Amino acid sequence: MSEEKKHYMTAEGKKKLEEELHYLITTRRKEVVERIKVARSFGDLSENSEYDSAKEDQAFVEGRIAQLEKMIRNAVMIENEKVDGNVVSLGKTVRLMELPDGEEEEYTIVGSAESDPFEGKISNDSPMAQSLLGKTVNDRVVVNTPGGEMEVEILEIR
Repeated sequence: MSEEKKHYMTAEGKKKLEEELHYLITTRRKEVVERIKVARSFGDLSENSEYDSAKEDQAFVEGRIAQLEKMIRNAVMIENEKVDGNVVSLGKTVRLMELPDGEEEEYTIVGSAESDPFEGKISNDSPMAQSLLGKTVNDRVVVNTPGGEMEVEILEIR
């Protein structure tokens, strides 16, 4: 049997996943079951779009529950207090400057389970994070992105 993928996450990220799992199990699952019951009462299931839709929702909810349970079971907590504060690592926030234009950006490097680029949280598997991991303040780093290479300078790590 192959080893299951580890999911790196912060305590906050794990809590969010646990809350979503609780909601799906206690609320959403019951709502979908009720929709299926109501749709069955309409009679012939072969041409019953409400029934088909409810069954699709049920498959999605059950799939998401299984996915969340697996992610939580295989969670590896990010513990920053054990890591050198001057080195880019999982859970750290990095302020950097794009070269040569000088545009500043800030990213927090998290596990893929809690990445959200719109909130500045990037996955440790992303090209940006892979290029930054292990680097220190004032290092210049070339990042291979899908749009081509870009150079950045690390200004701050916290």
